[in-house]
Amino acid sequence: MMQLFLALSVPGLHAEELPTAQDLLAKVDANMTFESRSLEATMEVVKPKRTKTYTLQSYGRGADEAASEFLSPARDAGTKMLKRGDELWMYLPSIEKVQKLSGHMLRQGMMGSDVSYEDMMESSSWLTHYTATVTGSGEFEDQACWTLELKARQDDVSYPVRKVWVAKDSLVPVKQELYALSGMLIKVWTMHDVREIEGRYYPMRMRIEDKLQQDSYTEMRFANVSFSVPLEDEVFSQRWLER
Repeated sequence: MMQLFLALSVPGLHAEELPTAQDLLAKVDANMTFESRSLEATMEVVKPKRTKTYTLQSYGRGADEAASEFLSPARDAGTKMLKRGDELWMYLPSIEKVQKLSGHMLRQGMMGSDVSYEDMMESSSWLTHYTATVTGSGEFEDQACWTLELKARQDDVSYPVRKVWVAKDSLVPVKQELYALSGMLIKVWTMHDVREIEGRYYPMRMRIEDKLQQDSYTEMRFANVSFSVPLEDEVFSQRWLER
């Protein structure tokens, strides 16, 4: 799956001080990388005429390796996805075939959700791909936040402009508005129920709204989150996909 945003407190920052974007995003970026991660997820995909719920197991290692297996519903059980660097593969048990996703396929919603495969492939480092400005302070769900505007350095990113709300206490980016170059709002991505787990702050619920589709959103809930689980190299191999 796409990488989740983790955070620790920033020593030396006071509520009345305005941090630099470089310092703030460096701290956020640094905490997006973990040695290992394991979690269970429930993904509810809500469309105007239907709602579909999936469960899956997900693993991650570092910034560029992730593996997920869908457990339900029955027709999708055994579907697997593997991300390594800038490559993404998917195993479809119905045809017993591994398929590499590229080009226009990456823009499709993962299992019909509002999270695209392209979202999953996105680089974890905002500082690498965006110039950023701290625009001030704001609130999201009664949380005091720093507000930032990010503009892409190049035109090969999914969202040329991001407006981000970073919680001051946990430094989790609890809200993002994702825009096209034209200024059109494409998606709103929010994080909720942030908890401290093994020394990190982590959202236990995320909601992704596709603003280009009416009444369309995906909500993900996480359980049994761990950052200390040992993971074998085989979990991130193509052999695992077909196992």
